[in-house]
Amino acid sequence: MTKTAGTTGTVGLVGSGRIGGAVARLAVAAGLDVVLSNSRGPESLAPLVEELGPRARAAAPEEAARAGDLVVVSVPLAAYEKLPATALAGRTVIDTMVYYPYRDGRIEELDEGPLTSSGLVQRHLAGSRVVKTFGNVDFLRLVTLARPAGAPDRSALAVAGDDFGAKAEVTAFLDTIGYDAADIGTLADSWRIGPNTPVHVQPYLGSWPEGLTDAEERGRWFFRAPGAPVPAARVRELAAAAVPVPAGGPTPASAR
Repeated sequence: MTKTAGTTGTVGLVGSGRIGGAVARLAVAAGLDVVLSNSRGPESLAPLVEELGPRARAAAPEEAARAGDLVVVSVPLAAYEKLPATALAGRTVIDTMVYYPYRDGRIEELDEGPLTSSGLVQRHLAGSRVVKTFGNVDFLRLVTLARPAGAPDRSALAVAGDDFGAKAEVTAFLDTIGYDAADIGTLADSWRIGPNTPVHVQPYLGSWPEGLTDAEERGRWFFRAPGAPVPAARVRELAAAAVPVPAGGPTPASAR
């Protein structure tokens, strides 16, 4: 894949863990520059920078936010209020975050009201254009399922946002790194791709082998599974079939 006209040239990452690191790998492979950051400081990202090569560098979160033509925020949801709102003002921000109460603790507004986690992030980043994506695929399949445009087995990722132009920008970015986009609506609709919904992670994994009842065996299979393509029409179908469920979800296999 190569950088195409209208596609962002530098991607800032606030949070460079499993999902953030996967996005960085795909961006560099597509010919984009990345500026990585996390809460532990640039020096902690030296191994990832070395792996990614000359298109990558590490910085403080505020610098990564300001450096990115597009910025990906990928921190535990419990830390959303630490996102550098001033540095992110005026930018399109991709929210990858998923509400897992086992990890984030209970967030009353999400448990008791109609607000989605992305709505919570948008409220904090009032000067930014927040778009939800990457939240319904795991970090391994995110890399292994990426395909060039036009590939018959290309997958799509759900996209939700309130700003049409921002969604178009994110759609172009997804296309560059190997995915189609399936628009599922606004940030208020983003719950449709959360834990316990039909399009959350499982479709990209494919079918679990029969007889895997032991948690340790299931965990090993999770890390080995090649994944299954999920086209845009299927993503939209599954998202439309979602019904409201309690906020958050069970501990995923990747976190056990």
